[in-house]
Amino acid sequence: MSATVAPDNILKELAALWTQEGKQGDAGVLRACSMTLVVITEASDDAPALGETVAALMPEHPARSILILLRGEGERALSQRVYQQCWKPFGQRQQICCEQIEITASDAALADLPSVILPLAVPDLPVILWCRSARLTGRPEFGEIARMATKVVVDSAAAADAAGAIRRMADAVRSGGILADLAWTRLTRWRETLARVFENRDTLARLGEVNRVQVRFGPGYDTAAWYLAAWAANALASVGVVVTPVFERQEESLRLELSGDTFHVNLSRQDDRLVTVVNEQSNCTNLPRPTDYHLMREELGIVRRDAIFEGTLASAARLAVSSSGPS
Repeated sequence: MSATVAPDNILKELAALWTQEGKQGDAGVLRACSMTLVVITEASDDAPALGETVAALMPEHPARSILILLRGEGERALSQRVYQQCWKPFGQRQQICCEQIEITASDAALADLPSVILPLAVPDLPVILWCRSARLTGRPEFGEIARMATKVVVDSAAAADAAGAIRRMADAVRSGGILADLAWTRLTRWRETLARVFENRDTLARLGEVNRVQVRFGPGYDTAAWYLAAWAANALASVGVVVTPVFERQEESLRLELSGDTFHVNLSRQDDRLVTVVNEQSNCTNLPRPTDYHLMREELGIVRRDAIFEGTLASAARLAVSSSGPS
């Protein structure tokens, strides 16, 4: 493993790959790219599974993907290899190919990553950084790495310090960054389901009766609990109903309750089902645990600022430090 990686050499290797690929077969190769996708993960991560996830994303979100494998402590070192991901659309002979670059880096070389990655980014296209390493987000080098991206995607559910993670994200957004948190993305079905509850005119008419928002949550659901409570409280505040969410730890995963004197709405995960109870009426829908592919597919479709998420994040960060939030 060498101490440096030359971006110019990597670009030459990519050009050579395209030349070689174009000489094979008579149907030709279509070069597809809508963004640069930078994925940073630990070298101990499941590389084959991650490769399958990235490959599955390419048909809908073709990208030049740059995979950064973190080796941890050790001498300052970087190494690289380049390859392509190709597929044939059903019924067609022409291949569609995307470029892929793999770089291995020690912690001592983290400060070098921006100078390596930036020249490799496709000009005039978004740069999406998917950081799968919770350890990296707490290191001082992460700020400079994140600043090179149009959008940064993290997963606060994996953070050892959930409150610290959500505060850092809120600070980054206030500083102008565009962020996404997969812990929030996992709540899309919850938010859609609760919104549908109040599409009913009779239920909507009773929204003003709500005077309590409670979230019960289990281990690993801290940030999800803050997000869900903050989103519900913000939605109620927009119609003039002001409540302060309360929290309770439990063994099961997640439960949201909106209640008044004679009106109750309850959403809870039960295995792979989302159970909704409005007073005495119960409804159950499938809620499979989303894969990284499904989560990233949703986030890669949102490159602009997400005002709802950013407002919820700011409120969730305040809940994380308040005395009424989870401890």
